[in-house]
Amino acid sequence: MKPVFGSIFALAPLAALACGSELPPHDHGSHSHGGAGGSGELPVEELPTTAYDWQLPDGFPEPWEPLDNPTTVEKVELGRHLFYDVRLSRNDETSCATCHRQELAFTDGRVTAVGTTGESHPRNSMTLANVGYASTLTWAHPLLVELERQALVPLFGEDPVEMGAKDADALERKLKDVDIYVELFAAAYPSDEERGTLAQMTQALGAFQRTLISGNSPYDRWIQNDETEDMSEAARRGYALFHSEKLECFHCHSGFNLTDHVHWASKAFYDAPFHNTGLYDVDGKGAYPEPNTGTFDVTLKASDMGRFKAPTLRNVAVTAPYMHDGSITTLSEVLDHYAAGGRTIHSGPHAGDGRKSPLKDPLVVGFELSEDERRDVIAFLESLTDEEFLNDPRFSNPW
Repeated sequence: MKPVFGSIFALAPLAALACGSELPPHDHGSHSHGGAGGSGELPVEELPTTAYDWQLPDGFPEPWEPLDNPTTVEKVELGRHLFYDVRLSRNDETSCATCHRQELAFTDGRVTAVGTTGESHPRNSMTLANVGYASTLTWAHPLLVELERQALVPLFGEDPVEMGAKDADALERKLKDVDIYVELFAAAYPSDEERGTLAQMTQALGAFQRTLISGNSPYDRWIQNDETEDMSEAARRGYALFHSEKLECFHCHSGFNLTDHVHWASKAFYDAPFHNTGLYDVDGKGAYPEPNTGTFDVTLKASDMGRFKAPTLRNVAVTAPYMHDGSITTLSEVLDHYAAGGRTIHSGPHAGDGRKSPLKDPLVVGFELSEDERRDVIAFLESLTDEEFLNDPRFSNPW
């Protein structure tokens, strides 16, 4: 059995942290395209590939990409097929798109995700809108910075089982003789002697996901071009409230991607903040319920308990339910949580007063909203829905 390439990456960073060292953000080293099990059905030819034309929205920088995985049209098309292919799962029932549906901004509408074996996961499926700009991936893993490596987690992870693939050899053999993949791998990797390798699969998946760019909502058309016909007066008032010191929302949800957790190709520095919003305090000391303890689960630092990244708010109106565990149902209830300065749970195993958590972010202090102001803020959040993105055929199921 061939070991999954880089499978020890989740352990080595922990050892590094335990020794007090830090990993460099976004490793720019090369990853091998090789590995056994490639199809090799077509002859190796020196054929050119086509650089991907990003066609970025106004105000969007070019996404970061690994030096060994430049985005090409051919890789993106291969990645799109892989993203929607249930054959990547153990039982041919689950694809990446099962938990990341385009019409829901690549979320799944569930409280928490469900794997291919029927196992419920502890976390809510994050949107993949603009995922290529994420400083780190998933809700709370400060060391997971490349889409290519992140793809190994849903493919091969066992706790929880997501797609349930067993090993690289089996997955490569499964796709080896599929005619369309013989063609797609040859087009994406014309100079590689071996094709259909796991490394090529994860590179193609990463390339496709980087193209999932959302930036044509009514808000964008208003903020970039002063087009007001789609941006209601209520939404504009909500925008002003959102960016006021009264609500403080803009501190964590700022910039072109409406999050402070953002990276791009030419960014001069790297940062990846995480926040405890007072969602739980089960012991009076700030504890979150297992297994959702935030970045503490990776760093084991007491101060990291309950810290999660602030997701982009793009398309937020279609990505309910909310928070890392899907425990808040509506946008109005999200506002309730922040207006209270944290959540109070009166009974049950998670009972506690998150407002009093000593680990809560100091910006989560609470505020008062009139009903009119509440409607205005929600109108602004709804203006972030990019219907073009939700229906773009470039991102749709090719099967």
